[in-house]
Amino acid sequence: MSTLNDLLATILDRGARLVDRSGGRGDDPAALCADLLTSRGEASGVAIASDVFAAFDRLDADDRVAFFHALAEDFDIDVDAADAALADYRASKSADALAALIAATEPKRQMVFRRLNAAPGGTRRLVAMRKRLLPLLKTTPALRKVDDDLRHLLGSWFNRGFLVLRAIDWRTSAELLEKIIAYEAVHEIDSWEDLRRRLQPQDRRCFGFFHPALPDEPLIFVEVALTCGISESIQEVLREDREILAPDQADTAVFYSISNCQDGLKGVSFGAFLIKQVAADLARDHPNLKTFATLSPVPGFTRWLRRAAEADADGPAAEAADALAVEGWSDDAAALEGPITALAAQYFLVERRADGEPIDPVARFHLGNGASLHRINWMADRSAKGLAQSAGVMVNYRYALDAIEANHEAYEKHRKINASSAVSGLLGAAAKKMRDNQAWAT
Repeated sequence: MSTLNDLLATILDRGARLVDRSGGRGDDPAALCADLLTSRGEASGVAIASDVFAAFDRLDADDRVAFFHALAEDFDIDVDAADAALADYRASKSADALAALIAATEPKRQMVFRRLNAAPGGTRRLVAMRKRLLPLLKTTPALRKVDDDLRHLLGSWFNRGFLVLRAIDWRTSAELLEKIIAYEAVHEIDSWEDLRRRLQPQDRRCFGFFHPALPDEPLIFVEVALTCGISESIQEVLREDREILAPDQADTAVFYSISNCQDGLKGVSFGAFLIKQVAADLARDHPNLKTFATLSPVPGFTRWLRRAAEADADGPAAEAADALAVEGWSDDAAALEGPITALAAQYFLVERRADGEPIDPVARFHLGNGASLHRINWMADRSAKGLAQSAGVMVNYRYALDAIEANHEAYEKHRKINASSAVSGLLGAAAKKMRDNQAWAT
């Protein structure tokens, strides 16, 4: 790695001298991108790419927007050239004409991104650039085509073939462990002692995906508890005084936290590969493990509950929302278990987005990966975050290794949710009728 860095530094230094003699374009990253497309030498190209990143990093918020607009408009496809190439291909159907058509219909900004990737740390810096772009998309939809191109390239560069699965434990470097604490997005790690309880015991595991271009940065990691039976609450998994289980006594692997670490890679999916790879590796190393399941949050449940209450002021959602609005409701929550778990079943099995998918993002992820909805757990997360986002509800998704592909196909083709009878039974007669009348259920 040291030799490679020295080589890159030498190339960059030589390229910088070449750029100085050719009159580079200073602090305008869009103009530098134009230079980058016309550069023919490898050394000068690497130097210009580095200058683009340096100039981008110096931009203020308004100038960053202007730069992304330049990428959207000035580095788009040449429509006239694309039309001519299409006409040539229609006439000849030759391989050369097809190659010309493909080249003509690729936005020039894709080549810009490829050449930027050649700079030292280019992949990392492109990920950081996209992190700056993503918040702008809601208010500036014209920039979406820039993001589409960048996400397309990052999806290729970060495909499963390049990812490295690494175990993370208490012996892992302190620098990486600090990042695990910082990136944990589901159940906050509040101290080094808390982290030790998650990594050091023999019945706990943690795995992460890494990429050669970001060797010290996890892309995504999962925390696993080896247990007897499927855990019903996060308090049970994380409590300090629990009994440590010998791995050969465990029959279940519970994935209780999955955290994406790089905001700039949003939309580039790693989780499906991670869960399936970890499940396969655990099954290989621990033949006694027969069940693989999650203990998952329900991040949108109370938000949906409030919307449903507003839509029907006399319905069960309104009654539940009123009960949850009472201060200290969780201190005496037994009476709410039946009504709220029934509403949770409706939330998962009945409510859908316009495209037919469940409204819960975690459900879309696991069901799309081939899991089944196994159990709805009442008061499974008593933390302030858990009570606020889901009234303490958590769910188990089960990954039956011999049914994953069938479940995935049924979900992708028909949006069919494979749910246990325990979950389906929570629906009241009216909700069942509503579910049966939906087109997606046929």
